Amino acid sequence: MHIARTGRGLAASAATAALVAAGLATVSSAGATAAAPAGVPHTFARPAIAGRALVHGVASPLPIAQCQSKWHIACYNPLQYRTAYNLNPLYKKGITGKGRTIVIVDSFGSPTVQHDLDVYSKQFGLPSTKVQVVKWGHVPKFDPKNSDMTGWAGETTLDVEMAHAVAPGAKIVLVETAVAETEGTTGLPEMMSAEKSLIDHGVGDVISQSFGATENTFPGFAKGDFSSIKKLRYAFEAAQRKHVTVLASSGDGGATDLKADGKTYYHKRVNSWPSSDPLVTSIGGTQLHLNDKGERVKPDSVYNDYGAGGGGQSHVFTRPAFQDGVKSVVGTRRGTPDISMAAAVNGGAWIYSSYDPTATGWDVSGGTSEASPLFSGIVALADQAAGHRVGNINAALYTLLKQKNPGVVDVNDGTDNTYEGVKGYKAVGGYDMATGVGTLDALRLVQVLAKNH
Repeated sequence: MHIARTGRGLAASAATAALVAAGLATVSSAGATAAAPAGVPHTFARPAIAGRALVHGVASPLPIAQCQSKWHIACYNPLQYRTAYNLNPLYKKGITGKGRTIVIVDSFGSPTVQHDLDVYSKQFGLPSTKVQVVKWGHVPKFDPKNSDMTGWAGETTLDVEMAHAVAPGAKIVLVETAVAETEGTTGLPEMMSAEKSLIDHGVGDVISQSFGATENTFPGFAKGDFSSIKKLRYAFEAAQRKHVTVLASSGDGGATDLKADGKTYYHKRVNSWPSSDPLVTSIGGTQLHLNDKGERVKPDSVYNDYGAGGGGQSHVFTRPAFQDGVKSVVGTRRGTPDISMAAAVNGGAWIYSSYDPTATGWDVSGGTSEASPLFSGIVALADQAAGHRVGNINAALYTLLKQKNPGVVDVNDGTDNTYEGVKGYKAVGGYDMATGVGTLDALRLVQVLAKNH
């Protein structure tokens, strides 16, 4: 999946830079030795981008019609997204994410992330920004022949470039977590420890997580013991205290998701964590239908092509108070997603990468791991406009839905997130578990989040 980068604020930039530098120095040195609280399990987390890129190593981005002719998919660039989401009026007001920091968390990272962001930015006439990398633990040397590493490098590239596309003035901190190759898993405990350390050191205003693990795969789940998930929530609890916004991709398996083997799907409705956590804003996926100017030729649909937007009821968490107004839809459970942005592969985002010497160039990628970083940019813009962190925005999103505020745009075309034979949910009027409250008009949503927080 892809993420657009966020912008950072002017007025506070010098002071903030000094604080972040000091914080990062402390965090980096602590990273190698920091441990998760006792009793936290190692659970398999996978990058959401896996299998969501169809086009690799193209020499330069192509117009939509050429993508449709060559690969039978639409392909979009950040300038088209800016029109589609009504971002340009914000940039004209100087709201670019300046003075704000987006934290992106990925295993292994990418050795070429700064170079790739620079190339991406130059291609579309955007200012680039420095990506500050925090290595959490002893991150092994990047091996382009290791599929786990290249998968995460693709995710990292997408996350950084998408966050930057939306918030070009924001600072980006990339946390690369280390996982021993012999484990065969990527560790949620390491990710949560890294996040909590950055939060404790005051680094980051919004955290984007383009990964997840199906709730059913956690130890104890089958017996109704959810302590293995609940012991991992300490980073989100810290974020709540410090007013840091936490986002997570809702997944790419529609109403189902992957089993512990990471390859086969459950034949029933399931949900994934951290997206299902009530302390997290779950970001689902839509399909955009745009012309070359970025104008819609028809309303957004549910993302459902080479994956489908994740959504449904959590089997771990009961309905949070902020969803009481949609209890007729979610029942007694936490429902996901909360809000959605671009994620379809047919309508995927152009990204540039060079971490794999055999496939250097432009790719088209999609998935909800694109949507989460895109939305992290929206939050960074709101933080700048407010002059402070907007924090947990879940209650605000559902209030805006109830008020029919134009910052929230309903997705109600009747498409659904049925996937792998498991019946999903339809996009209907109001809240649904295909797209949440819908998608957004950035100008209006940013203004109302900034004003009400």
